[in-house]
Amino acid sequence: MADQSTQSIVVDAPAADVMAVIADFPAYPQWVSAAKQVEVVEAGGDGRARRVHFLLDAGAVKDDYVLDYTWDGDRAVTWTLVEGQMQKRQDGSYTLVEDGGRTEVTYSITIDLSIPMLGMIRRKAEKVILDTALKELKKRVEG
Repeated sequence: MADQSTQSIVVDAPAADVMAVIADFPAYPQWVSAAKQVEVVEAGGDGRARRVHFLLDAGAVKDDYVLDYTWDGDRAVTWTLVEGQMQKRQDGSYTLVEDGGRTEVTYSITIDLSIPMLGMIRRKAEKVILDTALKELKKRVEG
């Protein structure tokens, strides 16, 4: 059974700027260390990606997967796994709350792997994924 992991960070930028970076999937390999290839497979009516293919290589963890995205303006984006090699489930979201030109970004993710993994090890891996993703996002937006 997969548990949800959640973490937040404050970015010194408006929510629209943060969401623009999140939505720019082709640029991910420039700032997401594990992203080797990211391709928008299908765009939605609003011009943002609806389906995205990822090729990830984080050393011990490699995966090739596709996610479907649902956008709520500059406030939130959610996604769900369509297909993957290492994952049988991934549900996630970024929720943005702007306050005075700064934005609190909350990243939540639930991952269920195709291979068995001890709960303690899985939770540690999820914490590293969340922490790295939020720090890389903050650096990209503020940089």
